Amino acid sequence: MPNIATAIVLIGSYLLGSIPFGVLLTRWGGAGDLRQIGSGNIGATNVLRTGRKGLAAATLLLDGAKGAVAVLIVRHFAPGLEVYAAGASFLGHLYPVWLGFKGGKGVATMLGVSLALYWPAGLAFAIVWIGMFAITRISSLGGMSASIAPPVVAAMVGRSDEVLVFLGMTLLVLIKHRENISRLLAGTEPRSGGKKPE
Repeated sequence: MPNIATAIVLIGSYLLGSIPFGVLLTRWGGAGDLRQIGSGNIGATNVLRTGRKGLAAATLLLDGAKGAVAVLIVRHFAPGLEVYAAGASFLGHLYPVWLGFKGGKGVATMLGVSLALYWPAGLAFAIVWIGMFAITRISSLGGMSASIAPPVVAAMVGRSDEVLVFLGMTLLVLIKHRENISRLLAGTEPRSGGKKPE
């Protein structure tokens, strides 16, 4: 029975995390296919390139919410399996089955997961994200820097299960941002309002 419960949690959380809100909202809002716009990414930063700030804000909130909801639902119905829900919903966003496993970069979803799994880690994530972006005006740098905060916070208080899942997420966020990292090293990564793809 525990194995069945774990499988249900993994599959259900993955499917919830794989809902491509950016693609759906831009399509419903008449902004076209998000995958054909800007960088082609399905996250809020690329939605903003459509000029629809409301859609971008909604995408940010919903991409975060789906990760948080997955964790909270599992905490209520299958306590003890929250880390599985966190990891599966995050992977769903990065590799959604509906889009040929080509998803987002995971920053907003990691924020939502972090807040639900261990809120101090999520708070640290938000503070670093906002702070780094405010200083540099570089969206990708803010997101990558923020992703490092949750495993550090979890490690400081000895929450070993969360440390492992957060570290995995951090690594995947960095992998998903490898092109951004190359541009940062080359000094060509655009700041807020720039024209080059993030």
